[in-house]
Amino acid sequence: MNIAVVIAGGVGSRMGHNIPKQFIEIKGKHILAYTLEAFQKSNLIDSIEVVCIEGWESDVWSYKEKYGITKLKWITKGGNTGQESIRNGVYNLKDKVDPNDNVIIHDGIRPLVEDYVLDDLIEKCDKYGNAVTSMPYNEQIFLIDDEISTIKYIPRETLRRVATPQAYKFNLLYNKYQEAFEKEIGIYGSSYTNTMMVELGVRLYFAIGSDRNIKLTTPGDLAIFEAMLEKGDKK
Repeated sequence: MNIAVVIAGGVGSRMGHNIPKQFIEIKGKHILAYTLEAFQKSNLIDSIEVVCIEGWESDVWSYKEKYGITKLKWITKGGNTGQESIRNGVYNLKDKVDPNDNVIIHDGIRPLVEDYVLDDLIEKCDKYGNAVTSMPYNEQIFLIDDEISTIKYIPRETLRRVATPQAYKFNLLYNKYQEAFEKEIGIYGSSYTNTMMVELGVRLYFAIGSDRNIKLTTPGDLAIFEAMLEKGDKK
């Protein structure tokens, strides 16, 4: 089975709204609802779990009937950090899924998940045991030498931009989250599942990414997303 775990446990203070950004309405629909619709429409996704910020659970459950999100099976309480939220979602699946099932971790504020991305992600996860969506890095990266200058750069051909969705076999995911929190490795700051895995010695495998898969973090991102929706409506 392929289980999507959609992370919607954050507040999103940079957006400047008085509600969590995943529940901001665009064209009359919550951002999170758009994200869940993408997984609902995929023939590869069998079930969906949402890790939700406390107090918004009833809104998410309402999507089942309102938007036909019939694959939504579980809602789990978010944590104090992003890694705690993901861990909560992973732990909730214990005894609900098989060890070899694919678990797809995804940000609830990335609503433009495309079928071909999920197809390649799951194919790579079946082959290698994990997969992370990725894109080439097209800018030049220089290392700071003394705060005002540099003498070294990183060849962009050696870099990849990694985002969600990411897929892992459940057994790997569960065991590594246990290890990470026991050893306090890869769980602080901006750490995510992919960075945690690398810190714990796991080799990650690249899958196809998409430039459309934008993360809605600022008001400008909302404007871009709305424009993309309008463009899609006119096709």
